[in-house]
Amino acid sequence: MSVVLFWHRRDLRLSDNVGLTAARQRSPRVVGVFCLDPHLLQKTQPAPARVAYMLGCLRQLQDSYRQQGGQLLILRGEPSETLPELASALNAHSLFFNLDIEPYGRQRDEKVQEAFKQKGIPVETFWDQLLHAPGDVVSMAGQFYTVYTPFWKNWRQKQKAAPLPRPENFQGLTAEEIARTESIDLPSAKDLGFVWDNGFMLSPGETSALERLEEFCTGSIEAYGEERNFPANDGTSRLSAAMKFGAIGVRTVWDATLKIADNCRSDEALQGVTTWQQELAWREFYQHGLYFLPRLAHEPYRKEFLDFPWSDNEEHFQAWCEGKTGYPIVDAAMRGMNETGWMHNRCRMIVASFLCKDLIINWQRGEEYFMKKLYDGDLSANNGGWQWSASCGMDPKPLRIFNPATQAQKFDADGEYIRRWLPELGSIDTEFLISGKISNLERYRCGYVEPIVDHNAQQREFKRLYGLQKQ
Repeated sequence: MSVVLFWHRRDLRLSDNVGLTAARQRSPRVVGVFCLDPHLLQKTQPAPARVAYMLGCLRQLQDSYRQQGGQLLILRGEPSETLPELASALNAHSLFFNLDIEPYGRQRDEKVQEAFKQKGIPVETFWDQLLHAPGDVVSMAGQFYTVYTPFWKNWRQKQKAAPLPRPENFQGLTAEEIARTESIDLPSAKDLGFVWDNGFMLSPGETSALERLEEFCTGSIEAYGEERNFPANDGTSRLSAAMKFGAIGVRTVWDATLKIADNCRSDEALQGVTTWQQELAWREFYQHGLYFLPRLAHEPYRKEFLDFPWSDNEEHFQAWCEGKTGYPIVDAAMRGMNETGWMHNRCRMIVASFLCKDLIINWQRGEEYFMKKLYDGDLSANNGGWQWSASCGMDPKPLRIFNPATQAQKFDADGEYIRRWLPELGSIDTEFLISGKISNLERYRCGYVEPIVDHNAQQREFKRLYGLQKQ
């Protein structure tokens, strides 16, 4: 019976996997394969936390294949070279994989398809990471959306596919067949040159993701509309990394929200569920945007920002990176991310606004730093969020500038989040802590830096520069 290769990338699970299900329907001799791509591991300088999380997902995926009688082979090297070599070694009938929306991923996939074409081996591709593929949600004129609200209205009314069951009963390779391959043991993060020993808020893999989804949907999702804004609370799903790597299927996630919505007993509860559904739509809005405008990976959507006179103050940038700006909510968020590899979304908006509109530093530097730290770092979501914060992206709105003190007073009123990450300020009265109006004497006593810029003055300066760009 012929071998069918299934190439895993952003779908590190068995359940609810469109391409894998199709491969299993073609043959029980499905061989999973994951390629450690040197471009992604070396040239893009990924976050050590993200590499460690990915390897954790792969470890569990290997166990899942074994439980079903199959294998997940690990390759290392250029996919357009290693995958065809594997196919030849196993005399594979075909290659199946799920499509990607990122510019590099699409170029890589085209090279792989061309290499298989030259060998005369069929390739079948599928959309899996989205509820609606690029081109399925368009305006009356047939154009993709660059404004979120009409995208959401169109997206939400479209029928969405149901989750797919877990494929079972694979027929694995023999020891002799495996010996013919160039597969390797799954390395550790340290083997690949990355060090991450701090753990994760959510353990890697499909099992933890499914458990967390159930916990969220039976707990805080109905209060999500309000609770999502308070970084000290456990009010978010924490599924961002699992969805980035496909440790959980998006159809599974959506189906869970529908079941909860059907049983909501109040308008407030239903609104909480709807708000989280809107976050899923934001995810796809940015993915569709990047698919149709690959240039967004390297430049702003609004081209007038190509020549924006950003500051190149390196001391200010390093202070922002290290959480030493003198603004407590900003510093708490940055120190928390540096230690855990994760940041609450409200805090992401606060620190992004501060970098772009208080320090007037290019948003792309912040975008890059996030991708070097976040274990849920995702190109489309991270890029979209940073462009939104810098006011240079899709979905134009009136100019937004977040006041750090106002944000802390609204969303960390007791100072719990700030004290968690800035323990040196633990004795400061809450009123002064969240307003940032800490005396110089108190800052000296606590060993906490003075503000590196004046928010009001920098706000005026950014507005002036922004106005010049629009003329």
